[in-house]
Amino acid sequence: MSDPRWSLDGVPERPGVYIFRDAAGAALYIGKAANLRARLASYRRPGGDGRLLIRFLEQQAARVETIVTRTESEALLLEDELVKRDQPPHNIRLKDDKSFLMVRIDLDERFPRLKLVREHSPHAGKRVAKAPGRSRLFGPYASTRALREMLSDLHRVVPLRDCTDSVMNHRTRPCLKHQIGLCAAPCTGLIDAGGYQLLIERAVRVLEGDIDELVGEFESRMRAASAELAYERAAQWRDRLAALRQASERQGVKTRESVDRDVFALARRADRAVVHRLAFRAGRMTESRAHTFKSELPDEELLHVMLSAIYAPGRAQPPRELVLPCRPAEHELLARALGAGVELVVPTSGERLRMLALAGENARSELERTSAADAAEGEALAQLAALLGFDAREPDEPPLMLDCFDISTFQGKETVAARVRFRGGIPDRAGYRRYQVKTVAGQDDFAALREVVTRALRRGLAEEDLPDLIVIDGGAQQLASALTARDEVGAWDVRMVGLAKARAERNVRGKRKEHSEERVVLDPDQPPLELARHTTLRHLFERLRDEAHRFAITYHRKQRGKLESRLDAIPGVGEAKRKTLLRAFGSLHGVKEASVEQLAALPGIGMELAKVIVEHLQRPAPRA
Repeated sequence: MSDPRWSLDGVPERPGVYIFRDAAGAALYIGKAANLRARLASYRRPGGDGRLLIRFLEQQAARVETIVTRTESEALLLEDELVKRDQPPHNIRLKDDKSFLMVRIDLDERFPRLKLVREHSPHAGKRVAKAPGRSRLFGPYASTRALREMLSDLHRVVPLRDCTDSVMNHRTRPCLKHQIGLCAAPCTGLIDAGGYQLLIERAVRVLEGDIDELVGEFESRMRAASAELAYERAAQWRDRLAALRQASERQGVKTRESVDRDVFALARRADRAVVHRLAFRAGRMTESRAHTFKSELPDEELLHVMLSAIYAPGRAQPPRELVLPCRPAEHELLARALGAGVELVVPTSGERLRMLALAGENARSELERTSAADAAEGEALAQLAALLGFDAREPDEPPLMLDCFDISTFQGKETVAARVRFRGGIPDRAGYRRYQVKTVAGQDDFAALREVVTRALRRGLAEEDLPDLIVIDGGAQQLASALTARDEVGAWDVRMVGLAKARAERNVRGKRKEHSEERVVLDPDQPPLELARHTTLRHLFERLRDEAHRFAITYHRKQRGKLESRLDAIPGVGEAKRKTLLRAFGSLHGVKEASVEQLAALPGIGMELAKVIVEHLQRPAPRA
């Protein structure tokens, strides 16, 4: 390649921000520098041939712009703002950080419970923090799964309630969890506020890592029960002791040094890069997280941009130490931007090097996992193309776009639908859509599907956003309804298939027996094709359908919650009267269409309440 189409002529030796742009003027990459001229010169190859070190800049960059700032701190702030505004493809863009999973105890409640919450980064780096009001926050923790397992163990040690206030206030007898020793049943008065407070104090001590007192108590009770030959009771204390130790151990990996430290490791393959971060607070690992990118940036540049993104203003507060595999580009500027007291360490021995090796193992493991997932997705899409006769995709063509529709209803009422979209076998959240079925009364899934597919394709034609394939959750009849909608709209280029679940039948002894595998319906008038188990194509279809079903069910529950909330908001209408209204008229729409006389004729309603219901439902519904 010849010399790049931009030069260093006129670039000042001042702090500031530089922006590489393509021929159309779009930002490709934005960076900051303490010395703009020296920083841009560093992109040249050492041999002096004028070419760029980074391939995408050499191939795509048409010019570079510079913006001079008075100070390096201003350059840091300006870079962050420009990256957020322009979203250049080769910068690392992190989503708003909501990954800090915490446990919260609201002490203002009469009977507090352990709640899982996600706190923004201002709380990061504090193992125990104060929340608004009389609340305590504990964390952050490494993962949702590990935290739920820890809380499960903790409930065996301190039987706190885990039900909502609404459930607790309406119980008249203890639930099953009380019977198996996982709840003290404050709902029915089996424990008073004082006794419950002692349980809360025990839970707090465990969450703070102080279990010595409880270990001693449990061991003494276990020995006493064993001495009395009460072996069943002794076994219960033994199990509670094991649960207590597990709950403490699952809070994190301890280090020899009680220090706040973030450890970063990097693994790469082609243009795929994984940066894994281990966060240690007060010597205990509180977070383990991998960030995966497609990036051609050199390791030093990638670390620089990664650290700038994670510790940008308004995000996580950097700890005292950052342990890194190599010195990042512009490390002096980065160190000043992170603030006094933050040390960038590239270890050569000792515990830091061991922690870096651990982070490296995690990074390589995640890289292998994502690479294997990519290979499986590629194989599934190749099988799909072969099945449906799609032309092979060229490298510069967009990946196959797959849509899947699902209908959700409850006893024929409040029918809704959902569409999910996968691009190249990966969920594309921007393409997810929810639909309220407007023209179908009662339970008619075929008509509802026809309406929803018609609306989606009509909009897709108008916006030039049609998928390559639509997968319908259902068999031949559902596919026929969707094909009718497609033909009415005129979107004939969109392929459609139906995905029918495996059928089952009972044998003569009443035992369940599989009759068929998952089947794909290519034509309503032709027999379906069975999908062999454990194939990547079947897994792709199943993931697509399961995601559509999940999305539809979530929307339906939300709509039902709105329906119930709107009826419950009417003065004089409680749970019993709400059920009476819905049984009589089928849906919220049916209740709204009923006359005062029809409402008053229902048991427990009466004329006065009927007038209140009509008046309330005639008001505009509140916005969600």
